[in-house]
Amino acid sequence: MNVYKISAVTLLVKDMQRSCNFYSKIPGFKLVYGGSHDEPFTTYEIGKNSNVYLNLEQYKLTNIQDRYVKNDAKIILYTEDVDKLYTYFKNDQNISKLISFENEPIDASWGERYFHIRDPDGHLLSFAKTTKNRE
Repeated sequence: MNVYKISAVTLLVKDMQRSCNFYSKIPGFKLVYGGSHDEPFTTYEIGKNSNVYLNLEQYKLTNIQDRYVKNDAKIILYTEDVDKLYTYFKNDQNISKLISFENEPIDASWGERYFHIRDPDGHLLSFAKTTKNRE
């Protein structure tokens, strides 16, 4: 009966094509469904045979739902090399135009090295790696 794993996270996006242009460039993200500008839903598998997914869902504002969707959640994604991934994002002109950087890679007191970015819709993504044994 215990919950033991996140299967997927779904992010609401304004522009599916713009978001897919970004997420398709992240090493380790594999497009498994959707991916075109006219698809209302897209799925990426994170890692090989992981059964962990990131979904993108196109949202459309209606007369009733005429408000800004607040992006205050954070998704933490582990990577093999935080600094190398940060450099990759910084040096790729296409990616750099789609995102905003919150910070450069730093070491945290809780035993991770990480950096934060905002995706094309303002969702906060944290890319991290464990740097020491955590208990």
